[in-house]
Amino acid sequence: MSLRLRRRDFLRGMAAGTAAAGTFGGLDLGRALAAQRSPNEKLNIGIIGVANRAASNLEGVQGENIVALCDIDDRYLDAAFGRFPKAEKYNDFRKLLERKDLDAVVISTADHVHASATVAALKLGKHVYVEKPMSHSVHEARVIAETAAKAKVATQMGTQIHATNNYRRVVEAIQAGAIGPVNACHVWVGKTWSEGSRPRETPPVPKYINWDLWVGPAPMRPYHPTYLPANWRRWWDFGCGTLGDMACHYMDLPFWALKLRHPTSVESQGPPVHPETTPRWMIVKFEFPARDAMPALDLTWYDGGKKPALLREAGLPDWESGVLFVGEKGLMLADYDQYKLYPEEKFKGFTPPPQSIPNSIGHYAEWINACKNGGPTTCNFDYSGALTESVLLGNVAYRTGKKLDWDAKALHATNTSDADQYLKREYRAGWTL
Repeated sequence: MSLRLRRRDFLRGMAAGTAAAGTFGGLDLGRALAAQRSPNEKLNIGIIGVANRAASNLEGVQGENIVALCDIDDRYLDAAFGRFPKAEKYNDFRKLLERKDLDAVVISTADHVHASATVAALKLGKHVYVEKPMSHSVHEARVIAETAAKAKVATQMGTQIHATNNYRRVVEAIQAGAIGPVNACHVWVGKTWSEGSRPRETPPVPKYINWDLWVGPAPMRPYHPTYLPANWRRWWDFGCGTLGDMACHYMDLPFWALKLRHPTSVESQGPPVHPETTPRWMIVKFEFPARDAMPALDLTWYDGGKKPALLREAGLPDWESGVLFVGEKGLMLADYDQYKLYPEEKFKGFTPPPQSIPNSIGHYAEWINACKNGGPTTCNFDYSGALTESVLLGNVAYRTGKKLDWDAKALHATNTSDADQYLKREYRAGWTL
């Protein structure tokens, strides 16, 4: 046992210097670390963000060794420490990542910090779970995916619904041709994140909040309680609006079922663009090229109460949120928990195809198992990176007010340079990828 531990510690110690190359002496670093671990041995996990959405992610991995807790709010940090008194507390995730005993990290910060924490952990050879969206910008998503590919560690984005049985059955039915080739898809949510102008008041920062660390790589601004918790999603500097919050969940279904990757064009509409805050509603049209035997696809996103006219025209249920696949043989309406085929008379007595996708062992369990055994995850950063890039391009198109002809390989809109300012951001001094 001591020999195995010494070898594992040696490999882990080499992680910082070799993760960029992804190998050590020709040996895949992530798999080498996994190979030194007994399947029954617990991971040492650091938790970056411990409350609100982060609390659920902490619950998902609490069966492992929680050795470090990080949050900019000492109230949240102390509450989590009460449950995990053996863990060490941090306000700065960069200090947490200096620990030599970490195997993996779970990152559940505000969107604008996702990339900084994720890339730093990947470069150190740590397994990473990060909440959706994977990044705050399109460029960051690409950097994360490329860094993960080199590090070859276990990665998972927090699209928890991906693990449900219903999503698997939808994917099976679509790919089995239940409604024929699909050339259009509509995705909508009733939720909205929007806000007015920047607060003028500058109240003092509460003693329990480290405001400088919360702002992180974003431009500094005065503290105001309107930003915390959750409302940061409404502000371009910190969040990605309703699209960033929800599309990684709902667009995940057509991405998986229709084997989507990168759009060739994106255009958006909504209220007049506000320089500070995200829109009350948005409609985004993505054009995807043909894939294998699947035809080219128009995918349209709606939020803030907007919905596809086809729901009314076809007499379909007026679901608050959902996904509508439009096939040559019929329609499929789906959400997190169910799917239905239309016209109902045509599909009466429909027999689903044989199950071909195994039921998930659990979204968090998939990642933990991959950390220990070197296996794949279903929402790894290669898959989730392409999904996140596509989602965030909707915001770029909206903010430019132009249709973007998209060159995914070059990460560039070929028809306008106006998009460049929204694809990548400047980082505040002391913060980098």
